Amino acid sequence: MTSTIPTRPDPALLPGAAPLSHRGSRVGALLCHGFTGSPHSMRPWAEYLVQAGLSVEMPLLPGHGTVWQDMNLTTSDDWYAAAERALFDLAERCDEIHVMGLSMGGALSLRLAQDHPDLVSSVVLVNPSLVLEDLRLPLIAPFRRLAARLLPSTPGISNDVSRPYTGEGGYDRVPTAAAATLPKLWRAVQEGMSGLRAPVLAYRSTQDHVVGPRSLRILARRAVNTRVTIHLLRDSYHVATVDHDATTIFAGSLAFVREQKRSGEGADR
Repeated sequence: MTSTIPTRPDPALLPGAAPLSHRGSRVGALLCHGFTGSPHSMRPWAEYLVQAGLSVEMPLLPGHGTVWQDMNLTTSDDWYAAAERALFDLAERCDEIHVMGLSMGGALSLRLAQDHPDLVSSVVLVNPSLVLEDLRLPLIAPFRRLAARLLPSTPGISNDVSRPYTGEGGYDRVPTAAAATLPKLWRAVQEGMSGLRAPVLAYRSTQDHVVGPRSLRILARRAVNTRVTIHLLRDSYHVATVDHDATTIFAGSLAFVREQKRSGEGADR
């Protein structure tokens, strides 16, 4: 009998921001939320995979899910380290692992697949962020500490959802110092593209007000040693995991996971 490992409620967390850990089959899924977001935006997807019998890890990335000031104390290295720990946790109980990410979580997912080809069987991306496309992000890395004092935050980029009365549980401000560390993550992912071996399924919203088409163009052009499949979403904005096309993403990701099992693609465990 399987069960979802409960997480102790934290009164400081935003609603829906708690992480999720579920022990299911020997097939695992790791879900990574986006920049300034939280597991709230990924929870319906995670619960869908839980119902399908998979083992699921959905961490809350450091600095997220509380108040935006907390995020200015963290960097992209911290977010990647948290995702990597979740991957290692799954590896202890799964024979194959599929990483899935939204926006910046997509960059984390790709880096995990690049760094750990022996562990990651496939990658599923939703509007991944791999390069600066939204000029609202204050990417002033050389002056990170000064920026945090003079301009601690800028207007938020969360809740880009077309579905009425739906949000992603993210911050309404962009923490400047944290945002200034994104280029380091993007560079690592871009430079590691030729080393990507796991097959990739990517979804892109045709109306996305946060991430434009450049990121997936980079992926398609540079990921030359694996198979990249891209599907367009025509009825959702950036946070498509809680938008009108969510069920398409969920069902497609599960079918993709099962396809890797049949074809034998992905990690050589």
